[in-house]
Amino acid sequence: MSEIISGKSDFIKANVSNSKNDAVAFEMKFAKDLTIAQLKSKLEIITGGNAATMKLELYNGDRYVSTLDNNDAKLGFYMHSDGLRLHVVDSFASFDDEMVQKFELTNEQYEQKRDTVRNFLLQNRVGKYNEDEMRQREEKRRELAEEIQRRAELCVVGSRCQVTVSGNPTRRGVIKYNGPLDGKSGIFIGVQYDEPLGKNNGSINGKAYFECPPNYGGFVAPLSVEVGDFPPEDFDLDDEI
Repeated sequence: MSEIISGKSDFIKANVSNSKNDAVAFEMKFAKDLTIAQLKSKLEIITGGNAATMKLELYNGDRYVSTLDNNDAKLGFYMHSDGLRLHVVDSFASFDDEMVQKFELTNEQYEQKRDTVRNFLLQNRVGKYNEDEMRQREEKRRELAEEIQRRAELCVVGSRCQVTVSGNPTRRGVIKYNGPLDGKSGIFIGVQYDEPLGKNNGSINGKAYFECPPNYGGFVAPLSVEVGDFPPEDFDLDDEI
């Protein structure tokens, strides 16, 4: 059998959603020992938000659990299991909207005020008002997107592969699908595993993307897939003493 990972994982998987653009939640993994401040910095790259004004809320499905309001606390303090949802709220954008609505100011009038969050960020070159910082964020987003695209292009249907996902044993199989999934953003790789260590039969929500026996199929991000000469593991126990 594939190697069984013992002990608790140092990482946790969470779905990330963003109130700024109402994007569909997507799954990511984070180290449990990240501080909330460090987590916000990482989420800047993904969501385009601002760590200095970002608010993080934790949900179990649609049920509110808590607000991650201690920047010095570790992520593992708030999240103990996979599958919860981190919701990113751009509090700076919300504050601006409330101010404009309350005082009925035009954008030009608001920018002329000196006692606003926007003016503070502008004067101190924070977040989107720091050109160097914004260029670095954009460069990181571009590099990540290019790496995902490169890895996806290597995932040719019919190729042997090895899948490594945090918290799961390393699995081998055959690539059966490469493309989008309904209701999800990005590209996913469909794999038929050599063992029944998957979650489906190649179908999700009633739609078939490929066919395989039950519990032999799975869909993962391109970054989790390594294509190569990975022969099926030998599970013949005839020679066992």
